[in-house]
Amino acid sequence: MVSLNLHSMAVFSTVEFSGVVAGALAGAFEARRHRTHPYDLIGVLGLAIVTALGGGITRDVLLQKGPPLAFLDARYLLVALAAGGFALLFGGWAQGFVARFIWFADAASLGLFSVAGVSRGLNAGLTLLPSVLLGLITAAGGGLWRDVLMGRPPRVFERGEPYTLAALLAALVFLGCEHLGCDRSISTAAGSLSGLVLKLLSARFQWKTVAVNDVHQREE
Repeated sequence: MVSLNLHSMAVFSTVEFSGVVAGALAGAFEARRHRTHPYDLIGVLGLAIVTALGGGITRDVLLQKGPPLAFLDARYLLVALAAGGFALLFGGWAQGFVARFIWFADAASLGLFSVAGVSRGLNAGLTLLPSVLLGLITAAGGGLWRDVLMGRPPRVFERGEPYTLAALLAALVFLGCEHLGCDRSISTAAGSLSGLVLKLLSARFQWKTVAVNDVHQREE
């Protein structure tokens, strides 16, 4: 039982830190290429940290199980700062590559953070629905806070790529694998990859969510 718990925590930590790296890179690259607001060193690193850790901190505050993990374990901040620093130093090499990498890092972090949030909820003794909600908050929270701080409407609330739907798919696939008795590492990989695959398919086939205003106008 102890070894199983240790294995679960190891998988959770791997997923969480992978999401932190992807989120920090996405946040820092987004700040670097922004043309409306010329962000300085603090701005780029700050947005990297917010994107990487904002969802997890929000999740942990809602759980009320003590201070957020990002404040208890300094590695979270160090990893986010290192990834943000990397983007700051080397993000100007090739703008086309950077733009694609921003998108991929953001897409990869979706599934990773969603699975991490669901795992955290289950480990805290929550039932399925609250755990799924925590997964969505963990996945979308960092990007939401980043967009708010950058002075624009959060993308997760607007018509466009199925951002939150990809996080939801990752959570449901993870839970489905857990229900089937799969090893936690297999459940984690399946959930994380499913979110990424949906994002890739949506980009390939131009799948977009539907704006409520568009539906209302057609009905009229």
